[in-house]
Amino acid sequence: MKNSAYEQGSNTLVALMEDPILVSALNSFKAIPERKFFLFCPPSYDKFVGTDEATTCVCLVIHHKQIRMTSVAHMDSPNIVDMGLSQMSSCVIGHNLDAELDVHLVGGFEDVSPNLSVLNFLCNILTLALDHKARHENFHVQNLSVLGHNTRRDSKGNAYPIFNASSGLVTLACFDRTSRCPDEIVRRIQVTASYEDPSWSGRLLETYDTQTDQFRIASCCWSFCQQYISWTLQSLSNFEILLRCSTSPSAEAPDFVYNLRRYIFVFIVHFLIWRETFPRKQPRVFKRAGMEIFII
Repeated sequence: MKNSAYEQGSNTLVALMEDPILVSALNSFKAIPERKFFLFCPPSYDKFVGTDEATTCVCLVIHHKQIRMTSVAHMDSPNIVDMGLSQMSSCVIGHNLDAELDVHLVGGFEDVSPNLSVLNFLCNILTLALDHKARHENFHVQNLSVLGHNTRRDSKGNAYPIFNASSGLVTLACFDRTSRCPDEIVRRIQVTASYEDPSWSGRLLETYDTQTDQFRIASCCWSFCQQYISWTLQSLSNFEILLRCSTSPSAEAPDFVYNLRRYIFVFIVHFLIWRETFPRKQPRVFKRAGMEIFII
């Protein structure tokens, strides 16, 4: 990307961070965040949909107020911003390109690490894309809880996110290990290994559809490289795995390493092959069979 475009995104981001209306909205958002993001679903469906482990990544929410449709994404790379925005907006606006779409960005705190420069770049690209004249959507940024707006510091100056994933707590809303999606380990493998599959290049992985109340884990291919990575990680201590695999070790959820070791176990013990996991490249689709039970 040209420097001029990057600088434009940086200037836009700074202006938004200092906008008095957004700053005022931010203070209100911090007070009762659990009431700000909601999805309209049929009564028997889930009432809340969000993203986890948003430490140095960014949760992007696009909401169509008129028809009450919402799309939520976990952004962790500048490479998926443009196509990801198109995927998200197409879910909520259909053919009505004049629809006003509220945008909320949460996460990406100012961690003291080399990843901060990557995060700054991601936030710059996001704001640049939202403001780009080539896009047809009518975006309105309503909340910008990123970088300095999502950072608190302890008495020693250590940085932590205000919306903290390490405790699993966001104002009266607690999510533990029982809150995983069906076939969660395959979903985790898909997320981790999808960079090897060119068909997913630049695209968001779409998992849960609130309208149909289905989990859909799309097919994804991977190489023996995942097996090698698993063998390499297996010999490391929990602390070494945390440092090696996390973009923000001090702010990760308590089961971060536990989940990685489950991933490692599956590849080493079961020697997982993508063609057997996704026969004929078909997705793994789960439908609800009860309030908390999904079946394939």
